[in-house]
Amino acid sequence: MLPADSHVHSQWSWDAAIGDMEGSCARAVELGLPAIAFTEHLDHTVWTVEFDGLDPGAHLAKMADPDGLLTPPAFDVPGYLAAVARCRERFPSLVVLSGLEVGEPHWHAEAVAQVLAAGPFDRVLGSVHCLPTDDGFAEPPGVYPRRQAADVMRQYLAEIAALATQSQVFSVLAHIDYAVRYWPAQAGPFDPYAFEDEFRHALRALADSGRALEVNTKVPLHPEIVGWWRQEGGRAVTFGSDAHFPAELGRGFGAAVAMVEAYGFRPGRHPHDFWRR
Repeated sequence: MLPADSHVHSQWSWDAAIGDMEGSCARAVELGLPAIAFTEHLDHTVWTVEFDGLDPGAHLAKMADPDGLLTPPAFDVPGYLAAVARCRERFPSLVVLSGLEVGEPHWHAEAVAQVLAAGPFDRVLGSVHCLPTDDGFAEPPGVYPRRQAADVMRQYLAEIAALATQSQVFSVLAHIDYAVRYWPAQAGPFDPYAFEDEFRHALRALADSGRALEVNTKVPLHPEIVGWWRQEGGRAVTFGSDAHFPAELGRGFGAAVAMVEAYGFRPGRHPHDFWRR
């Protein structure tokens, strides 16, 4: 039995998203997943989209203004919860969790608190997508061209540590390796050992807060990071395929399970529990 997929996103329009959400539930049943969590994006940071390499019809490209500035729309809590309820009704054998992936909650504490108070959310993830730039904020693809790649990576991990120490609203850290996804080819192969101290500092801050580390399988997580997590006191992990579409659900879970088991993590009592050591 595969673990629960705890990091599935729909999109901001529920009329368009419900088909993907129900399709994801059907795919979960097909794969034998016992549970699924729709951790919808909740963002408040206004950031500049890097248009280079984006299809003009891409979701982010359509949401940004002509200057590339993207202002996240207000989150429709009732619409989201209604979509989750519909999935639960249609798939009674599947545990369907509500949830959020909150971007930079330590920067937007009041706005985040208002959303969290508006409805029940079973699983809340914290994440860092954006970094400060000279003229605003940008995701890693927009920051790497401006600075040395190693400096960007260190800044990203420092922000993860700040997130862990400054926000209490989330129980799981999402994709600690998000900036690695966009590591520039001209910088050479990414070597996690070049940033071991920074990874350990961020992991230690997270472990000290008692929260879980997500093993995100969109890009395979370097095994060393899970080893450092355990050494720095981390006691729990979750799995997330970061699937925005049903076909992406559960990708890479077999390899991810083998990796965390090698470091002593085991399933909890219930299918949606964290894996612990």
